[in-house]
Amino acid sequence: MAWGWIRANKVKIGVAAVTLLLVFYLIVTFDRARILLMDPQPVAKGIGLAYLVLPVVGAWALVRELSFGARLERMAKELDAEGGLPEDNLPRTAAGRIVRTAADAEFEQYRAEAEAAPDDWRSWYRLGLAYDASGDRKQARSSMRRAISLYRAP
Repeated sequence: MAWGWIRANKVKIGVAAVTLLLVFYLIVTFDRARILLMDPQPVAKGIGLAYLVLPVVGAWALVRELSFGARLERMAKELDAEGGLPEDNLPRTAAGRIVRTAADAEFEQYRAEAEAAPDDWRSWYRLGLAYDASGDRKQARSSMRRAISLYRAP
């Protein structure tokens, strides 16, 4: 039973582990910055101040990515409940990767859907999934951000 739960939640467990490691790193970095800022040497204070930027930027990036993932998960559940989540039936290589030509062929359908309904978050979400399957992570994230902004809009 425990193995089934672990297998079903392995992505969340991985995210939690990386988050804990990053939080530990941020705490240690903040502590080192504090120590350097207490040093009487101006150079040490300057390094401490620069070191202080790392935990701030790291915490901001962590919160941003976790909220991005949580919103996408919430949207996926809603889309799945509506029956609008695309079925994952693309062929895969022996290593488990999606065959790019098959993903590219299916991509046009989702692009046309997003162009036809530019104010529908569902079409942008599906387009983001299509971009991801085609291997274009940058465009996938952009489409997902657009879907999130449309999802939040009244």
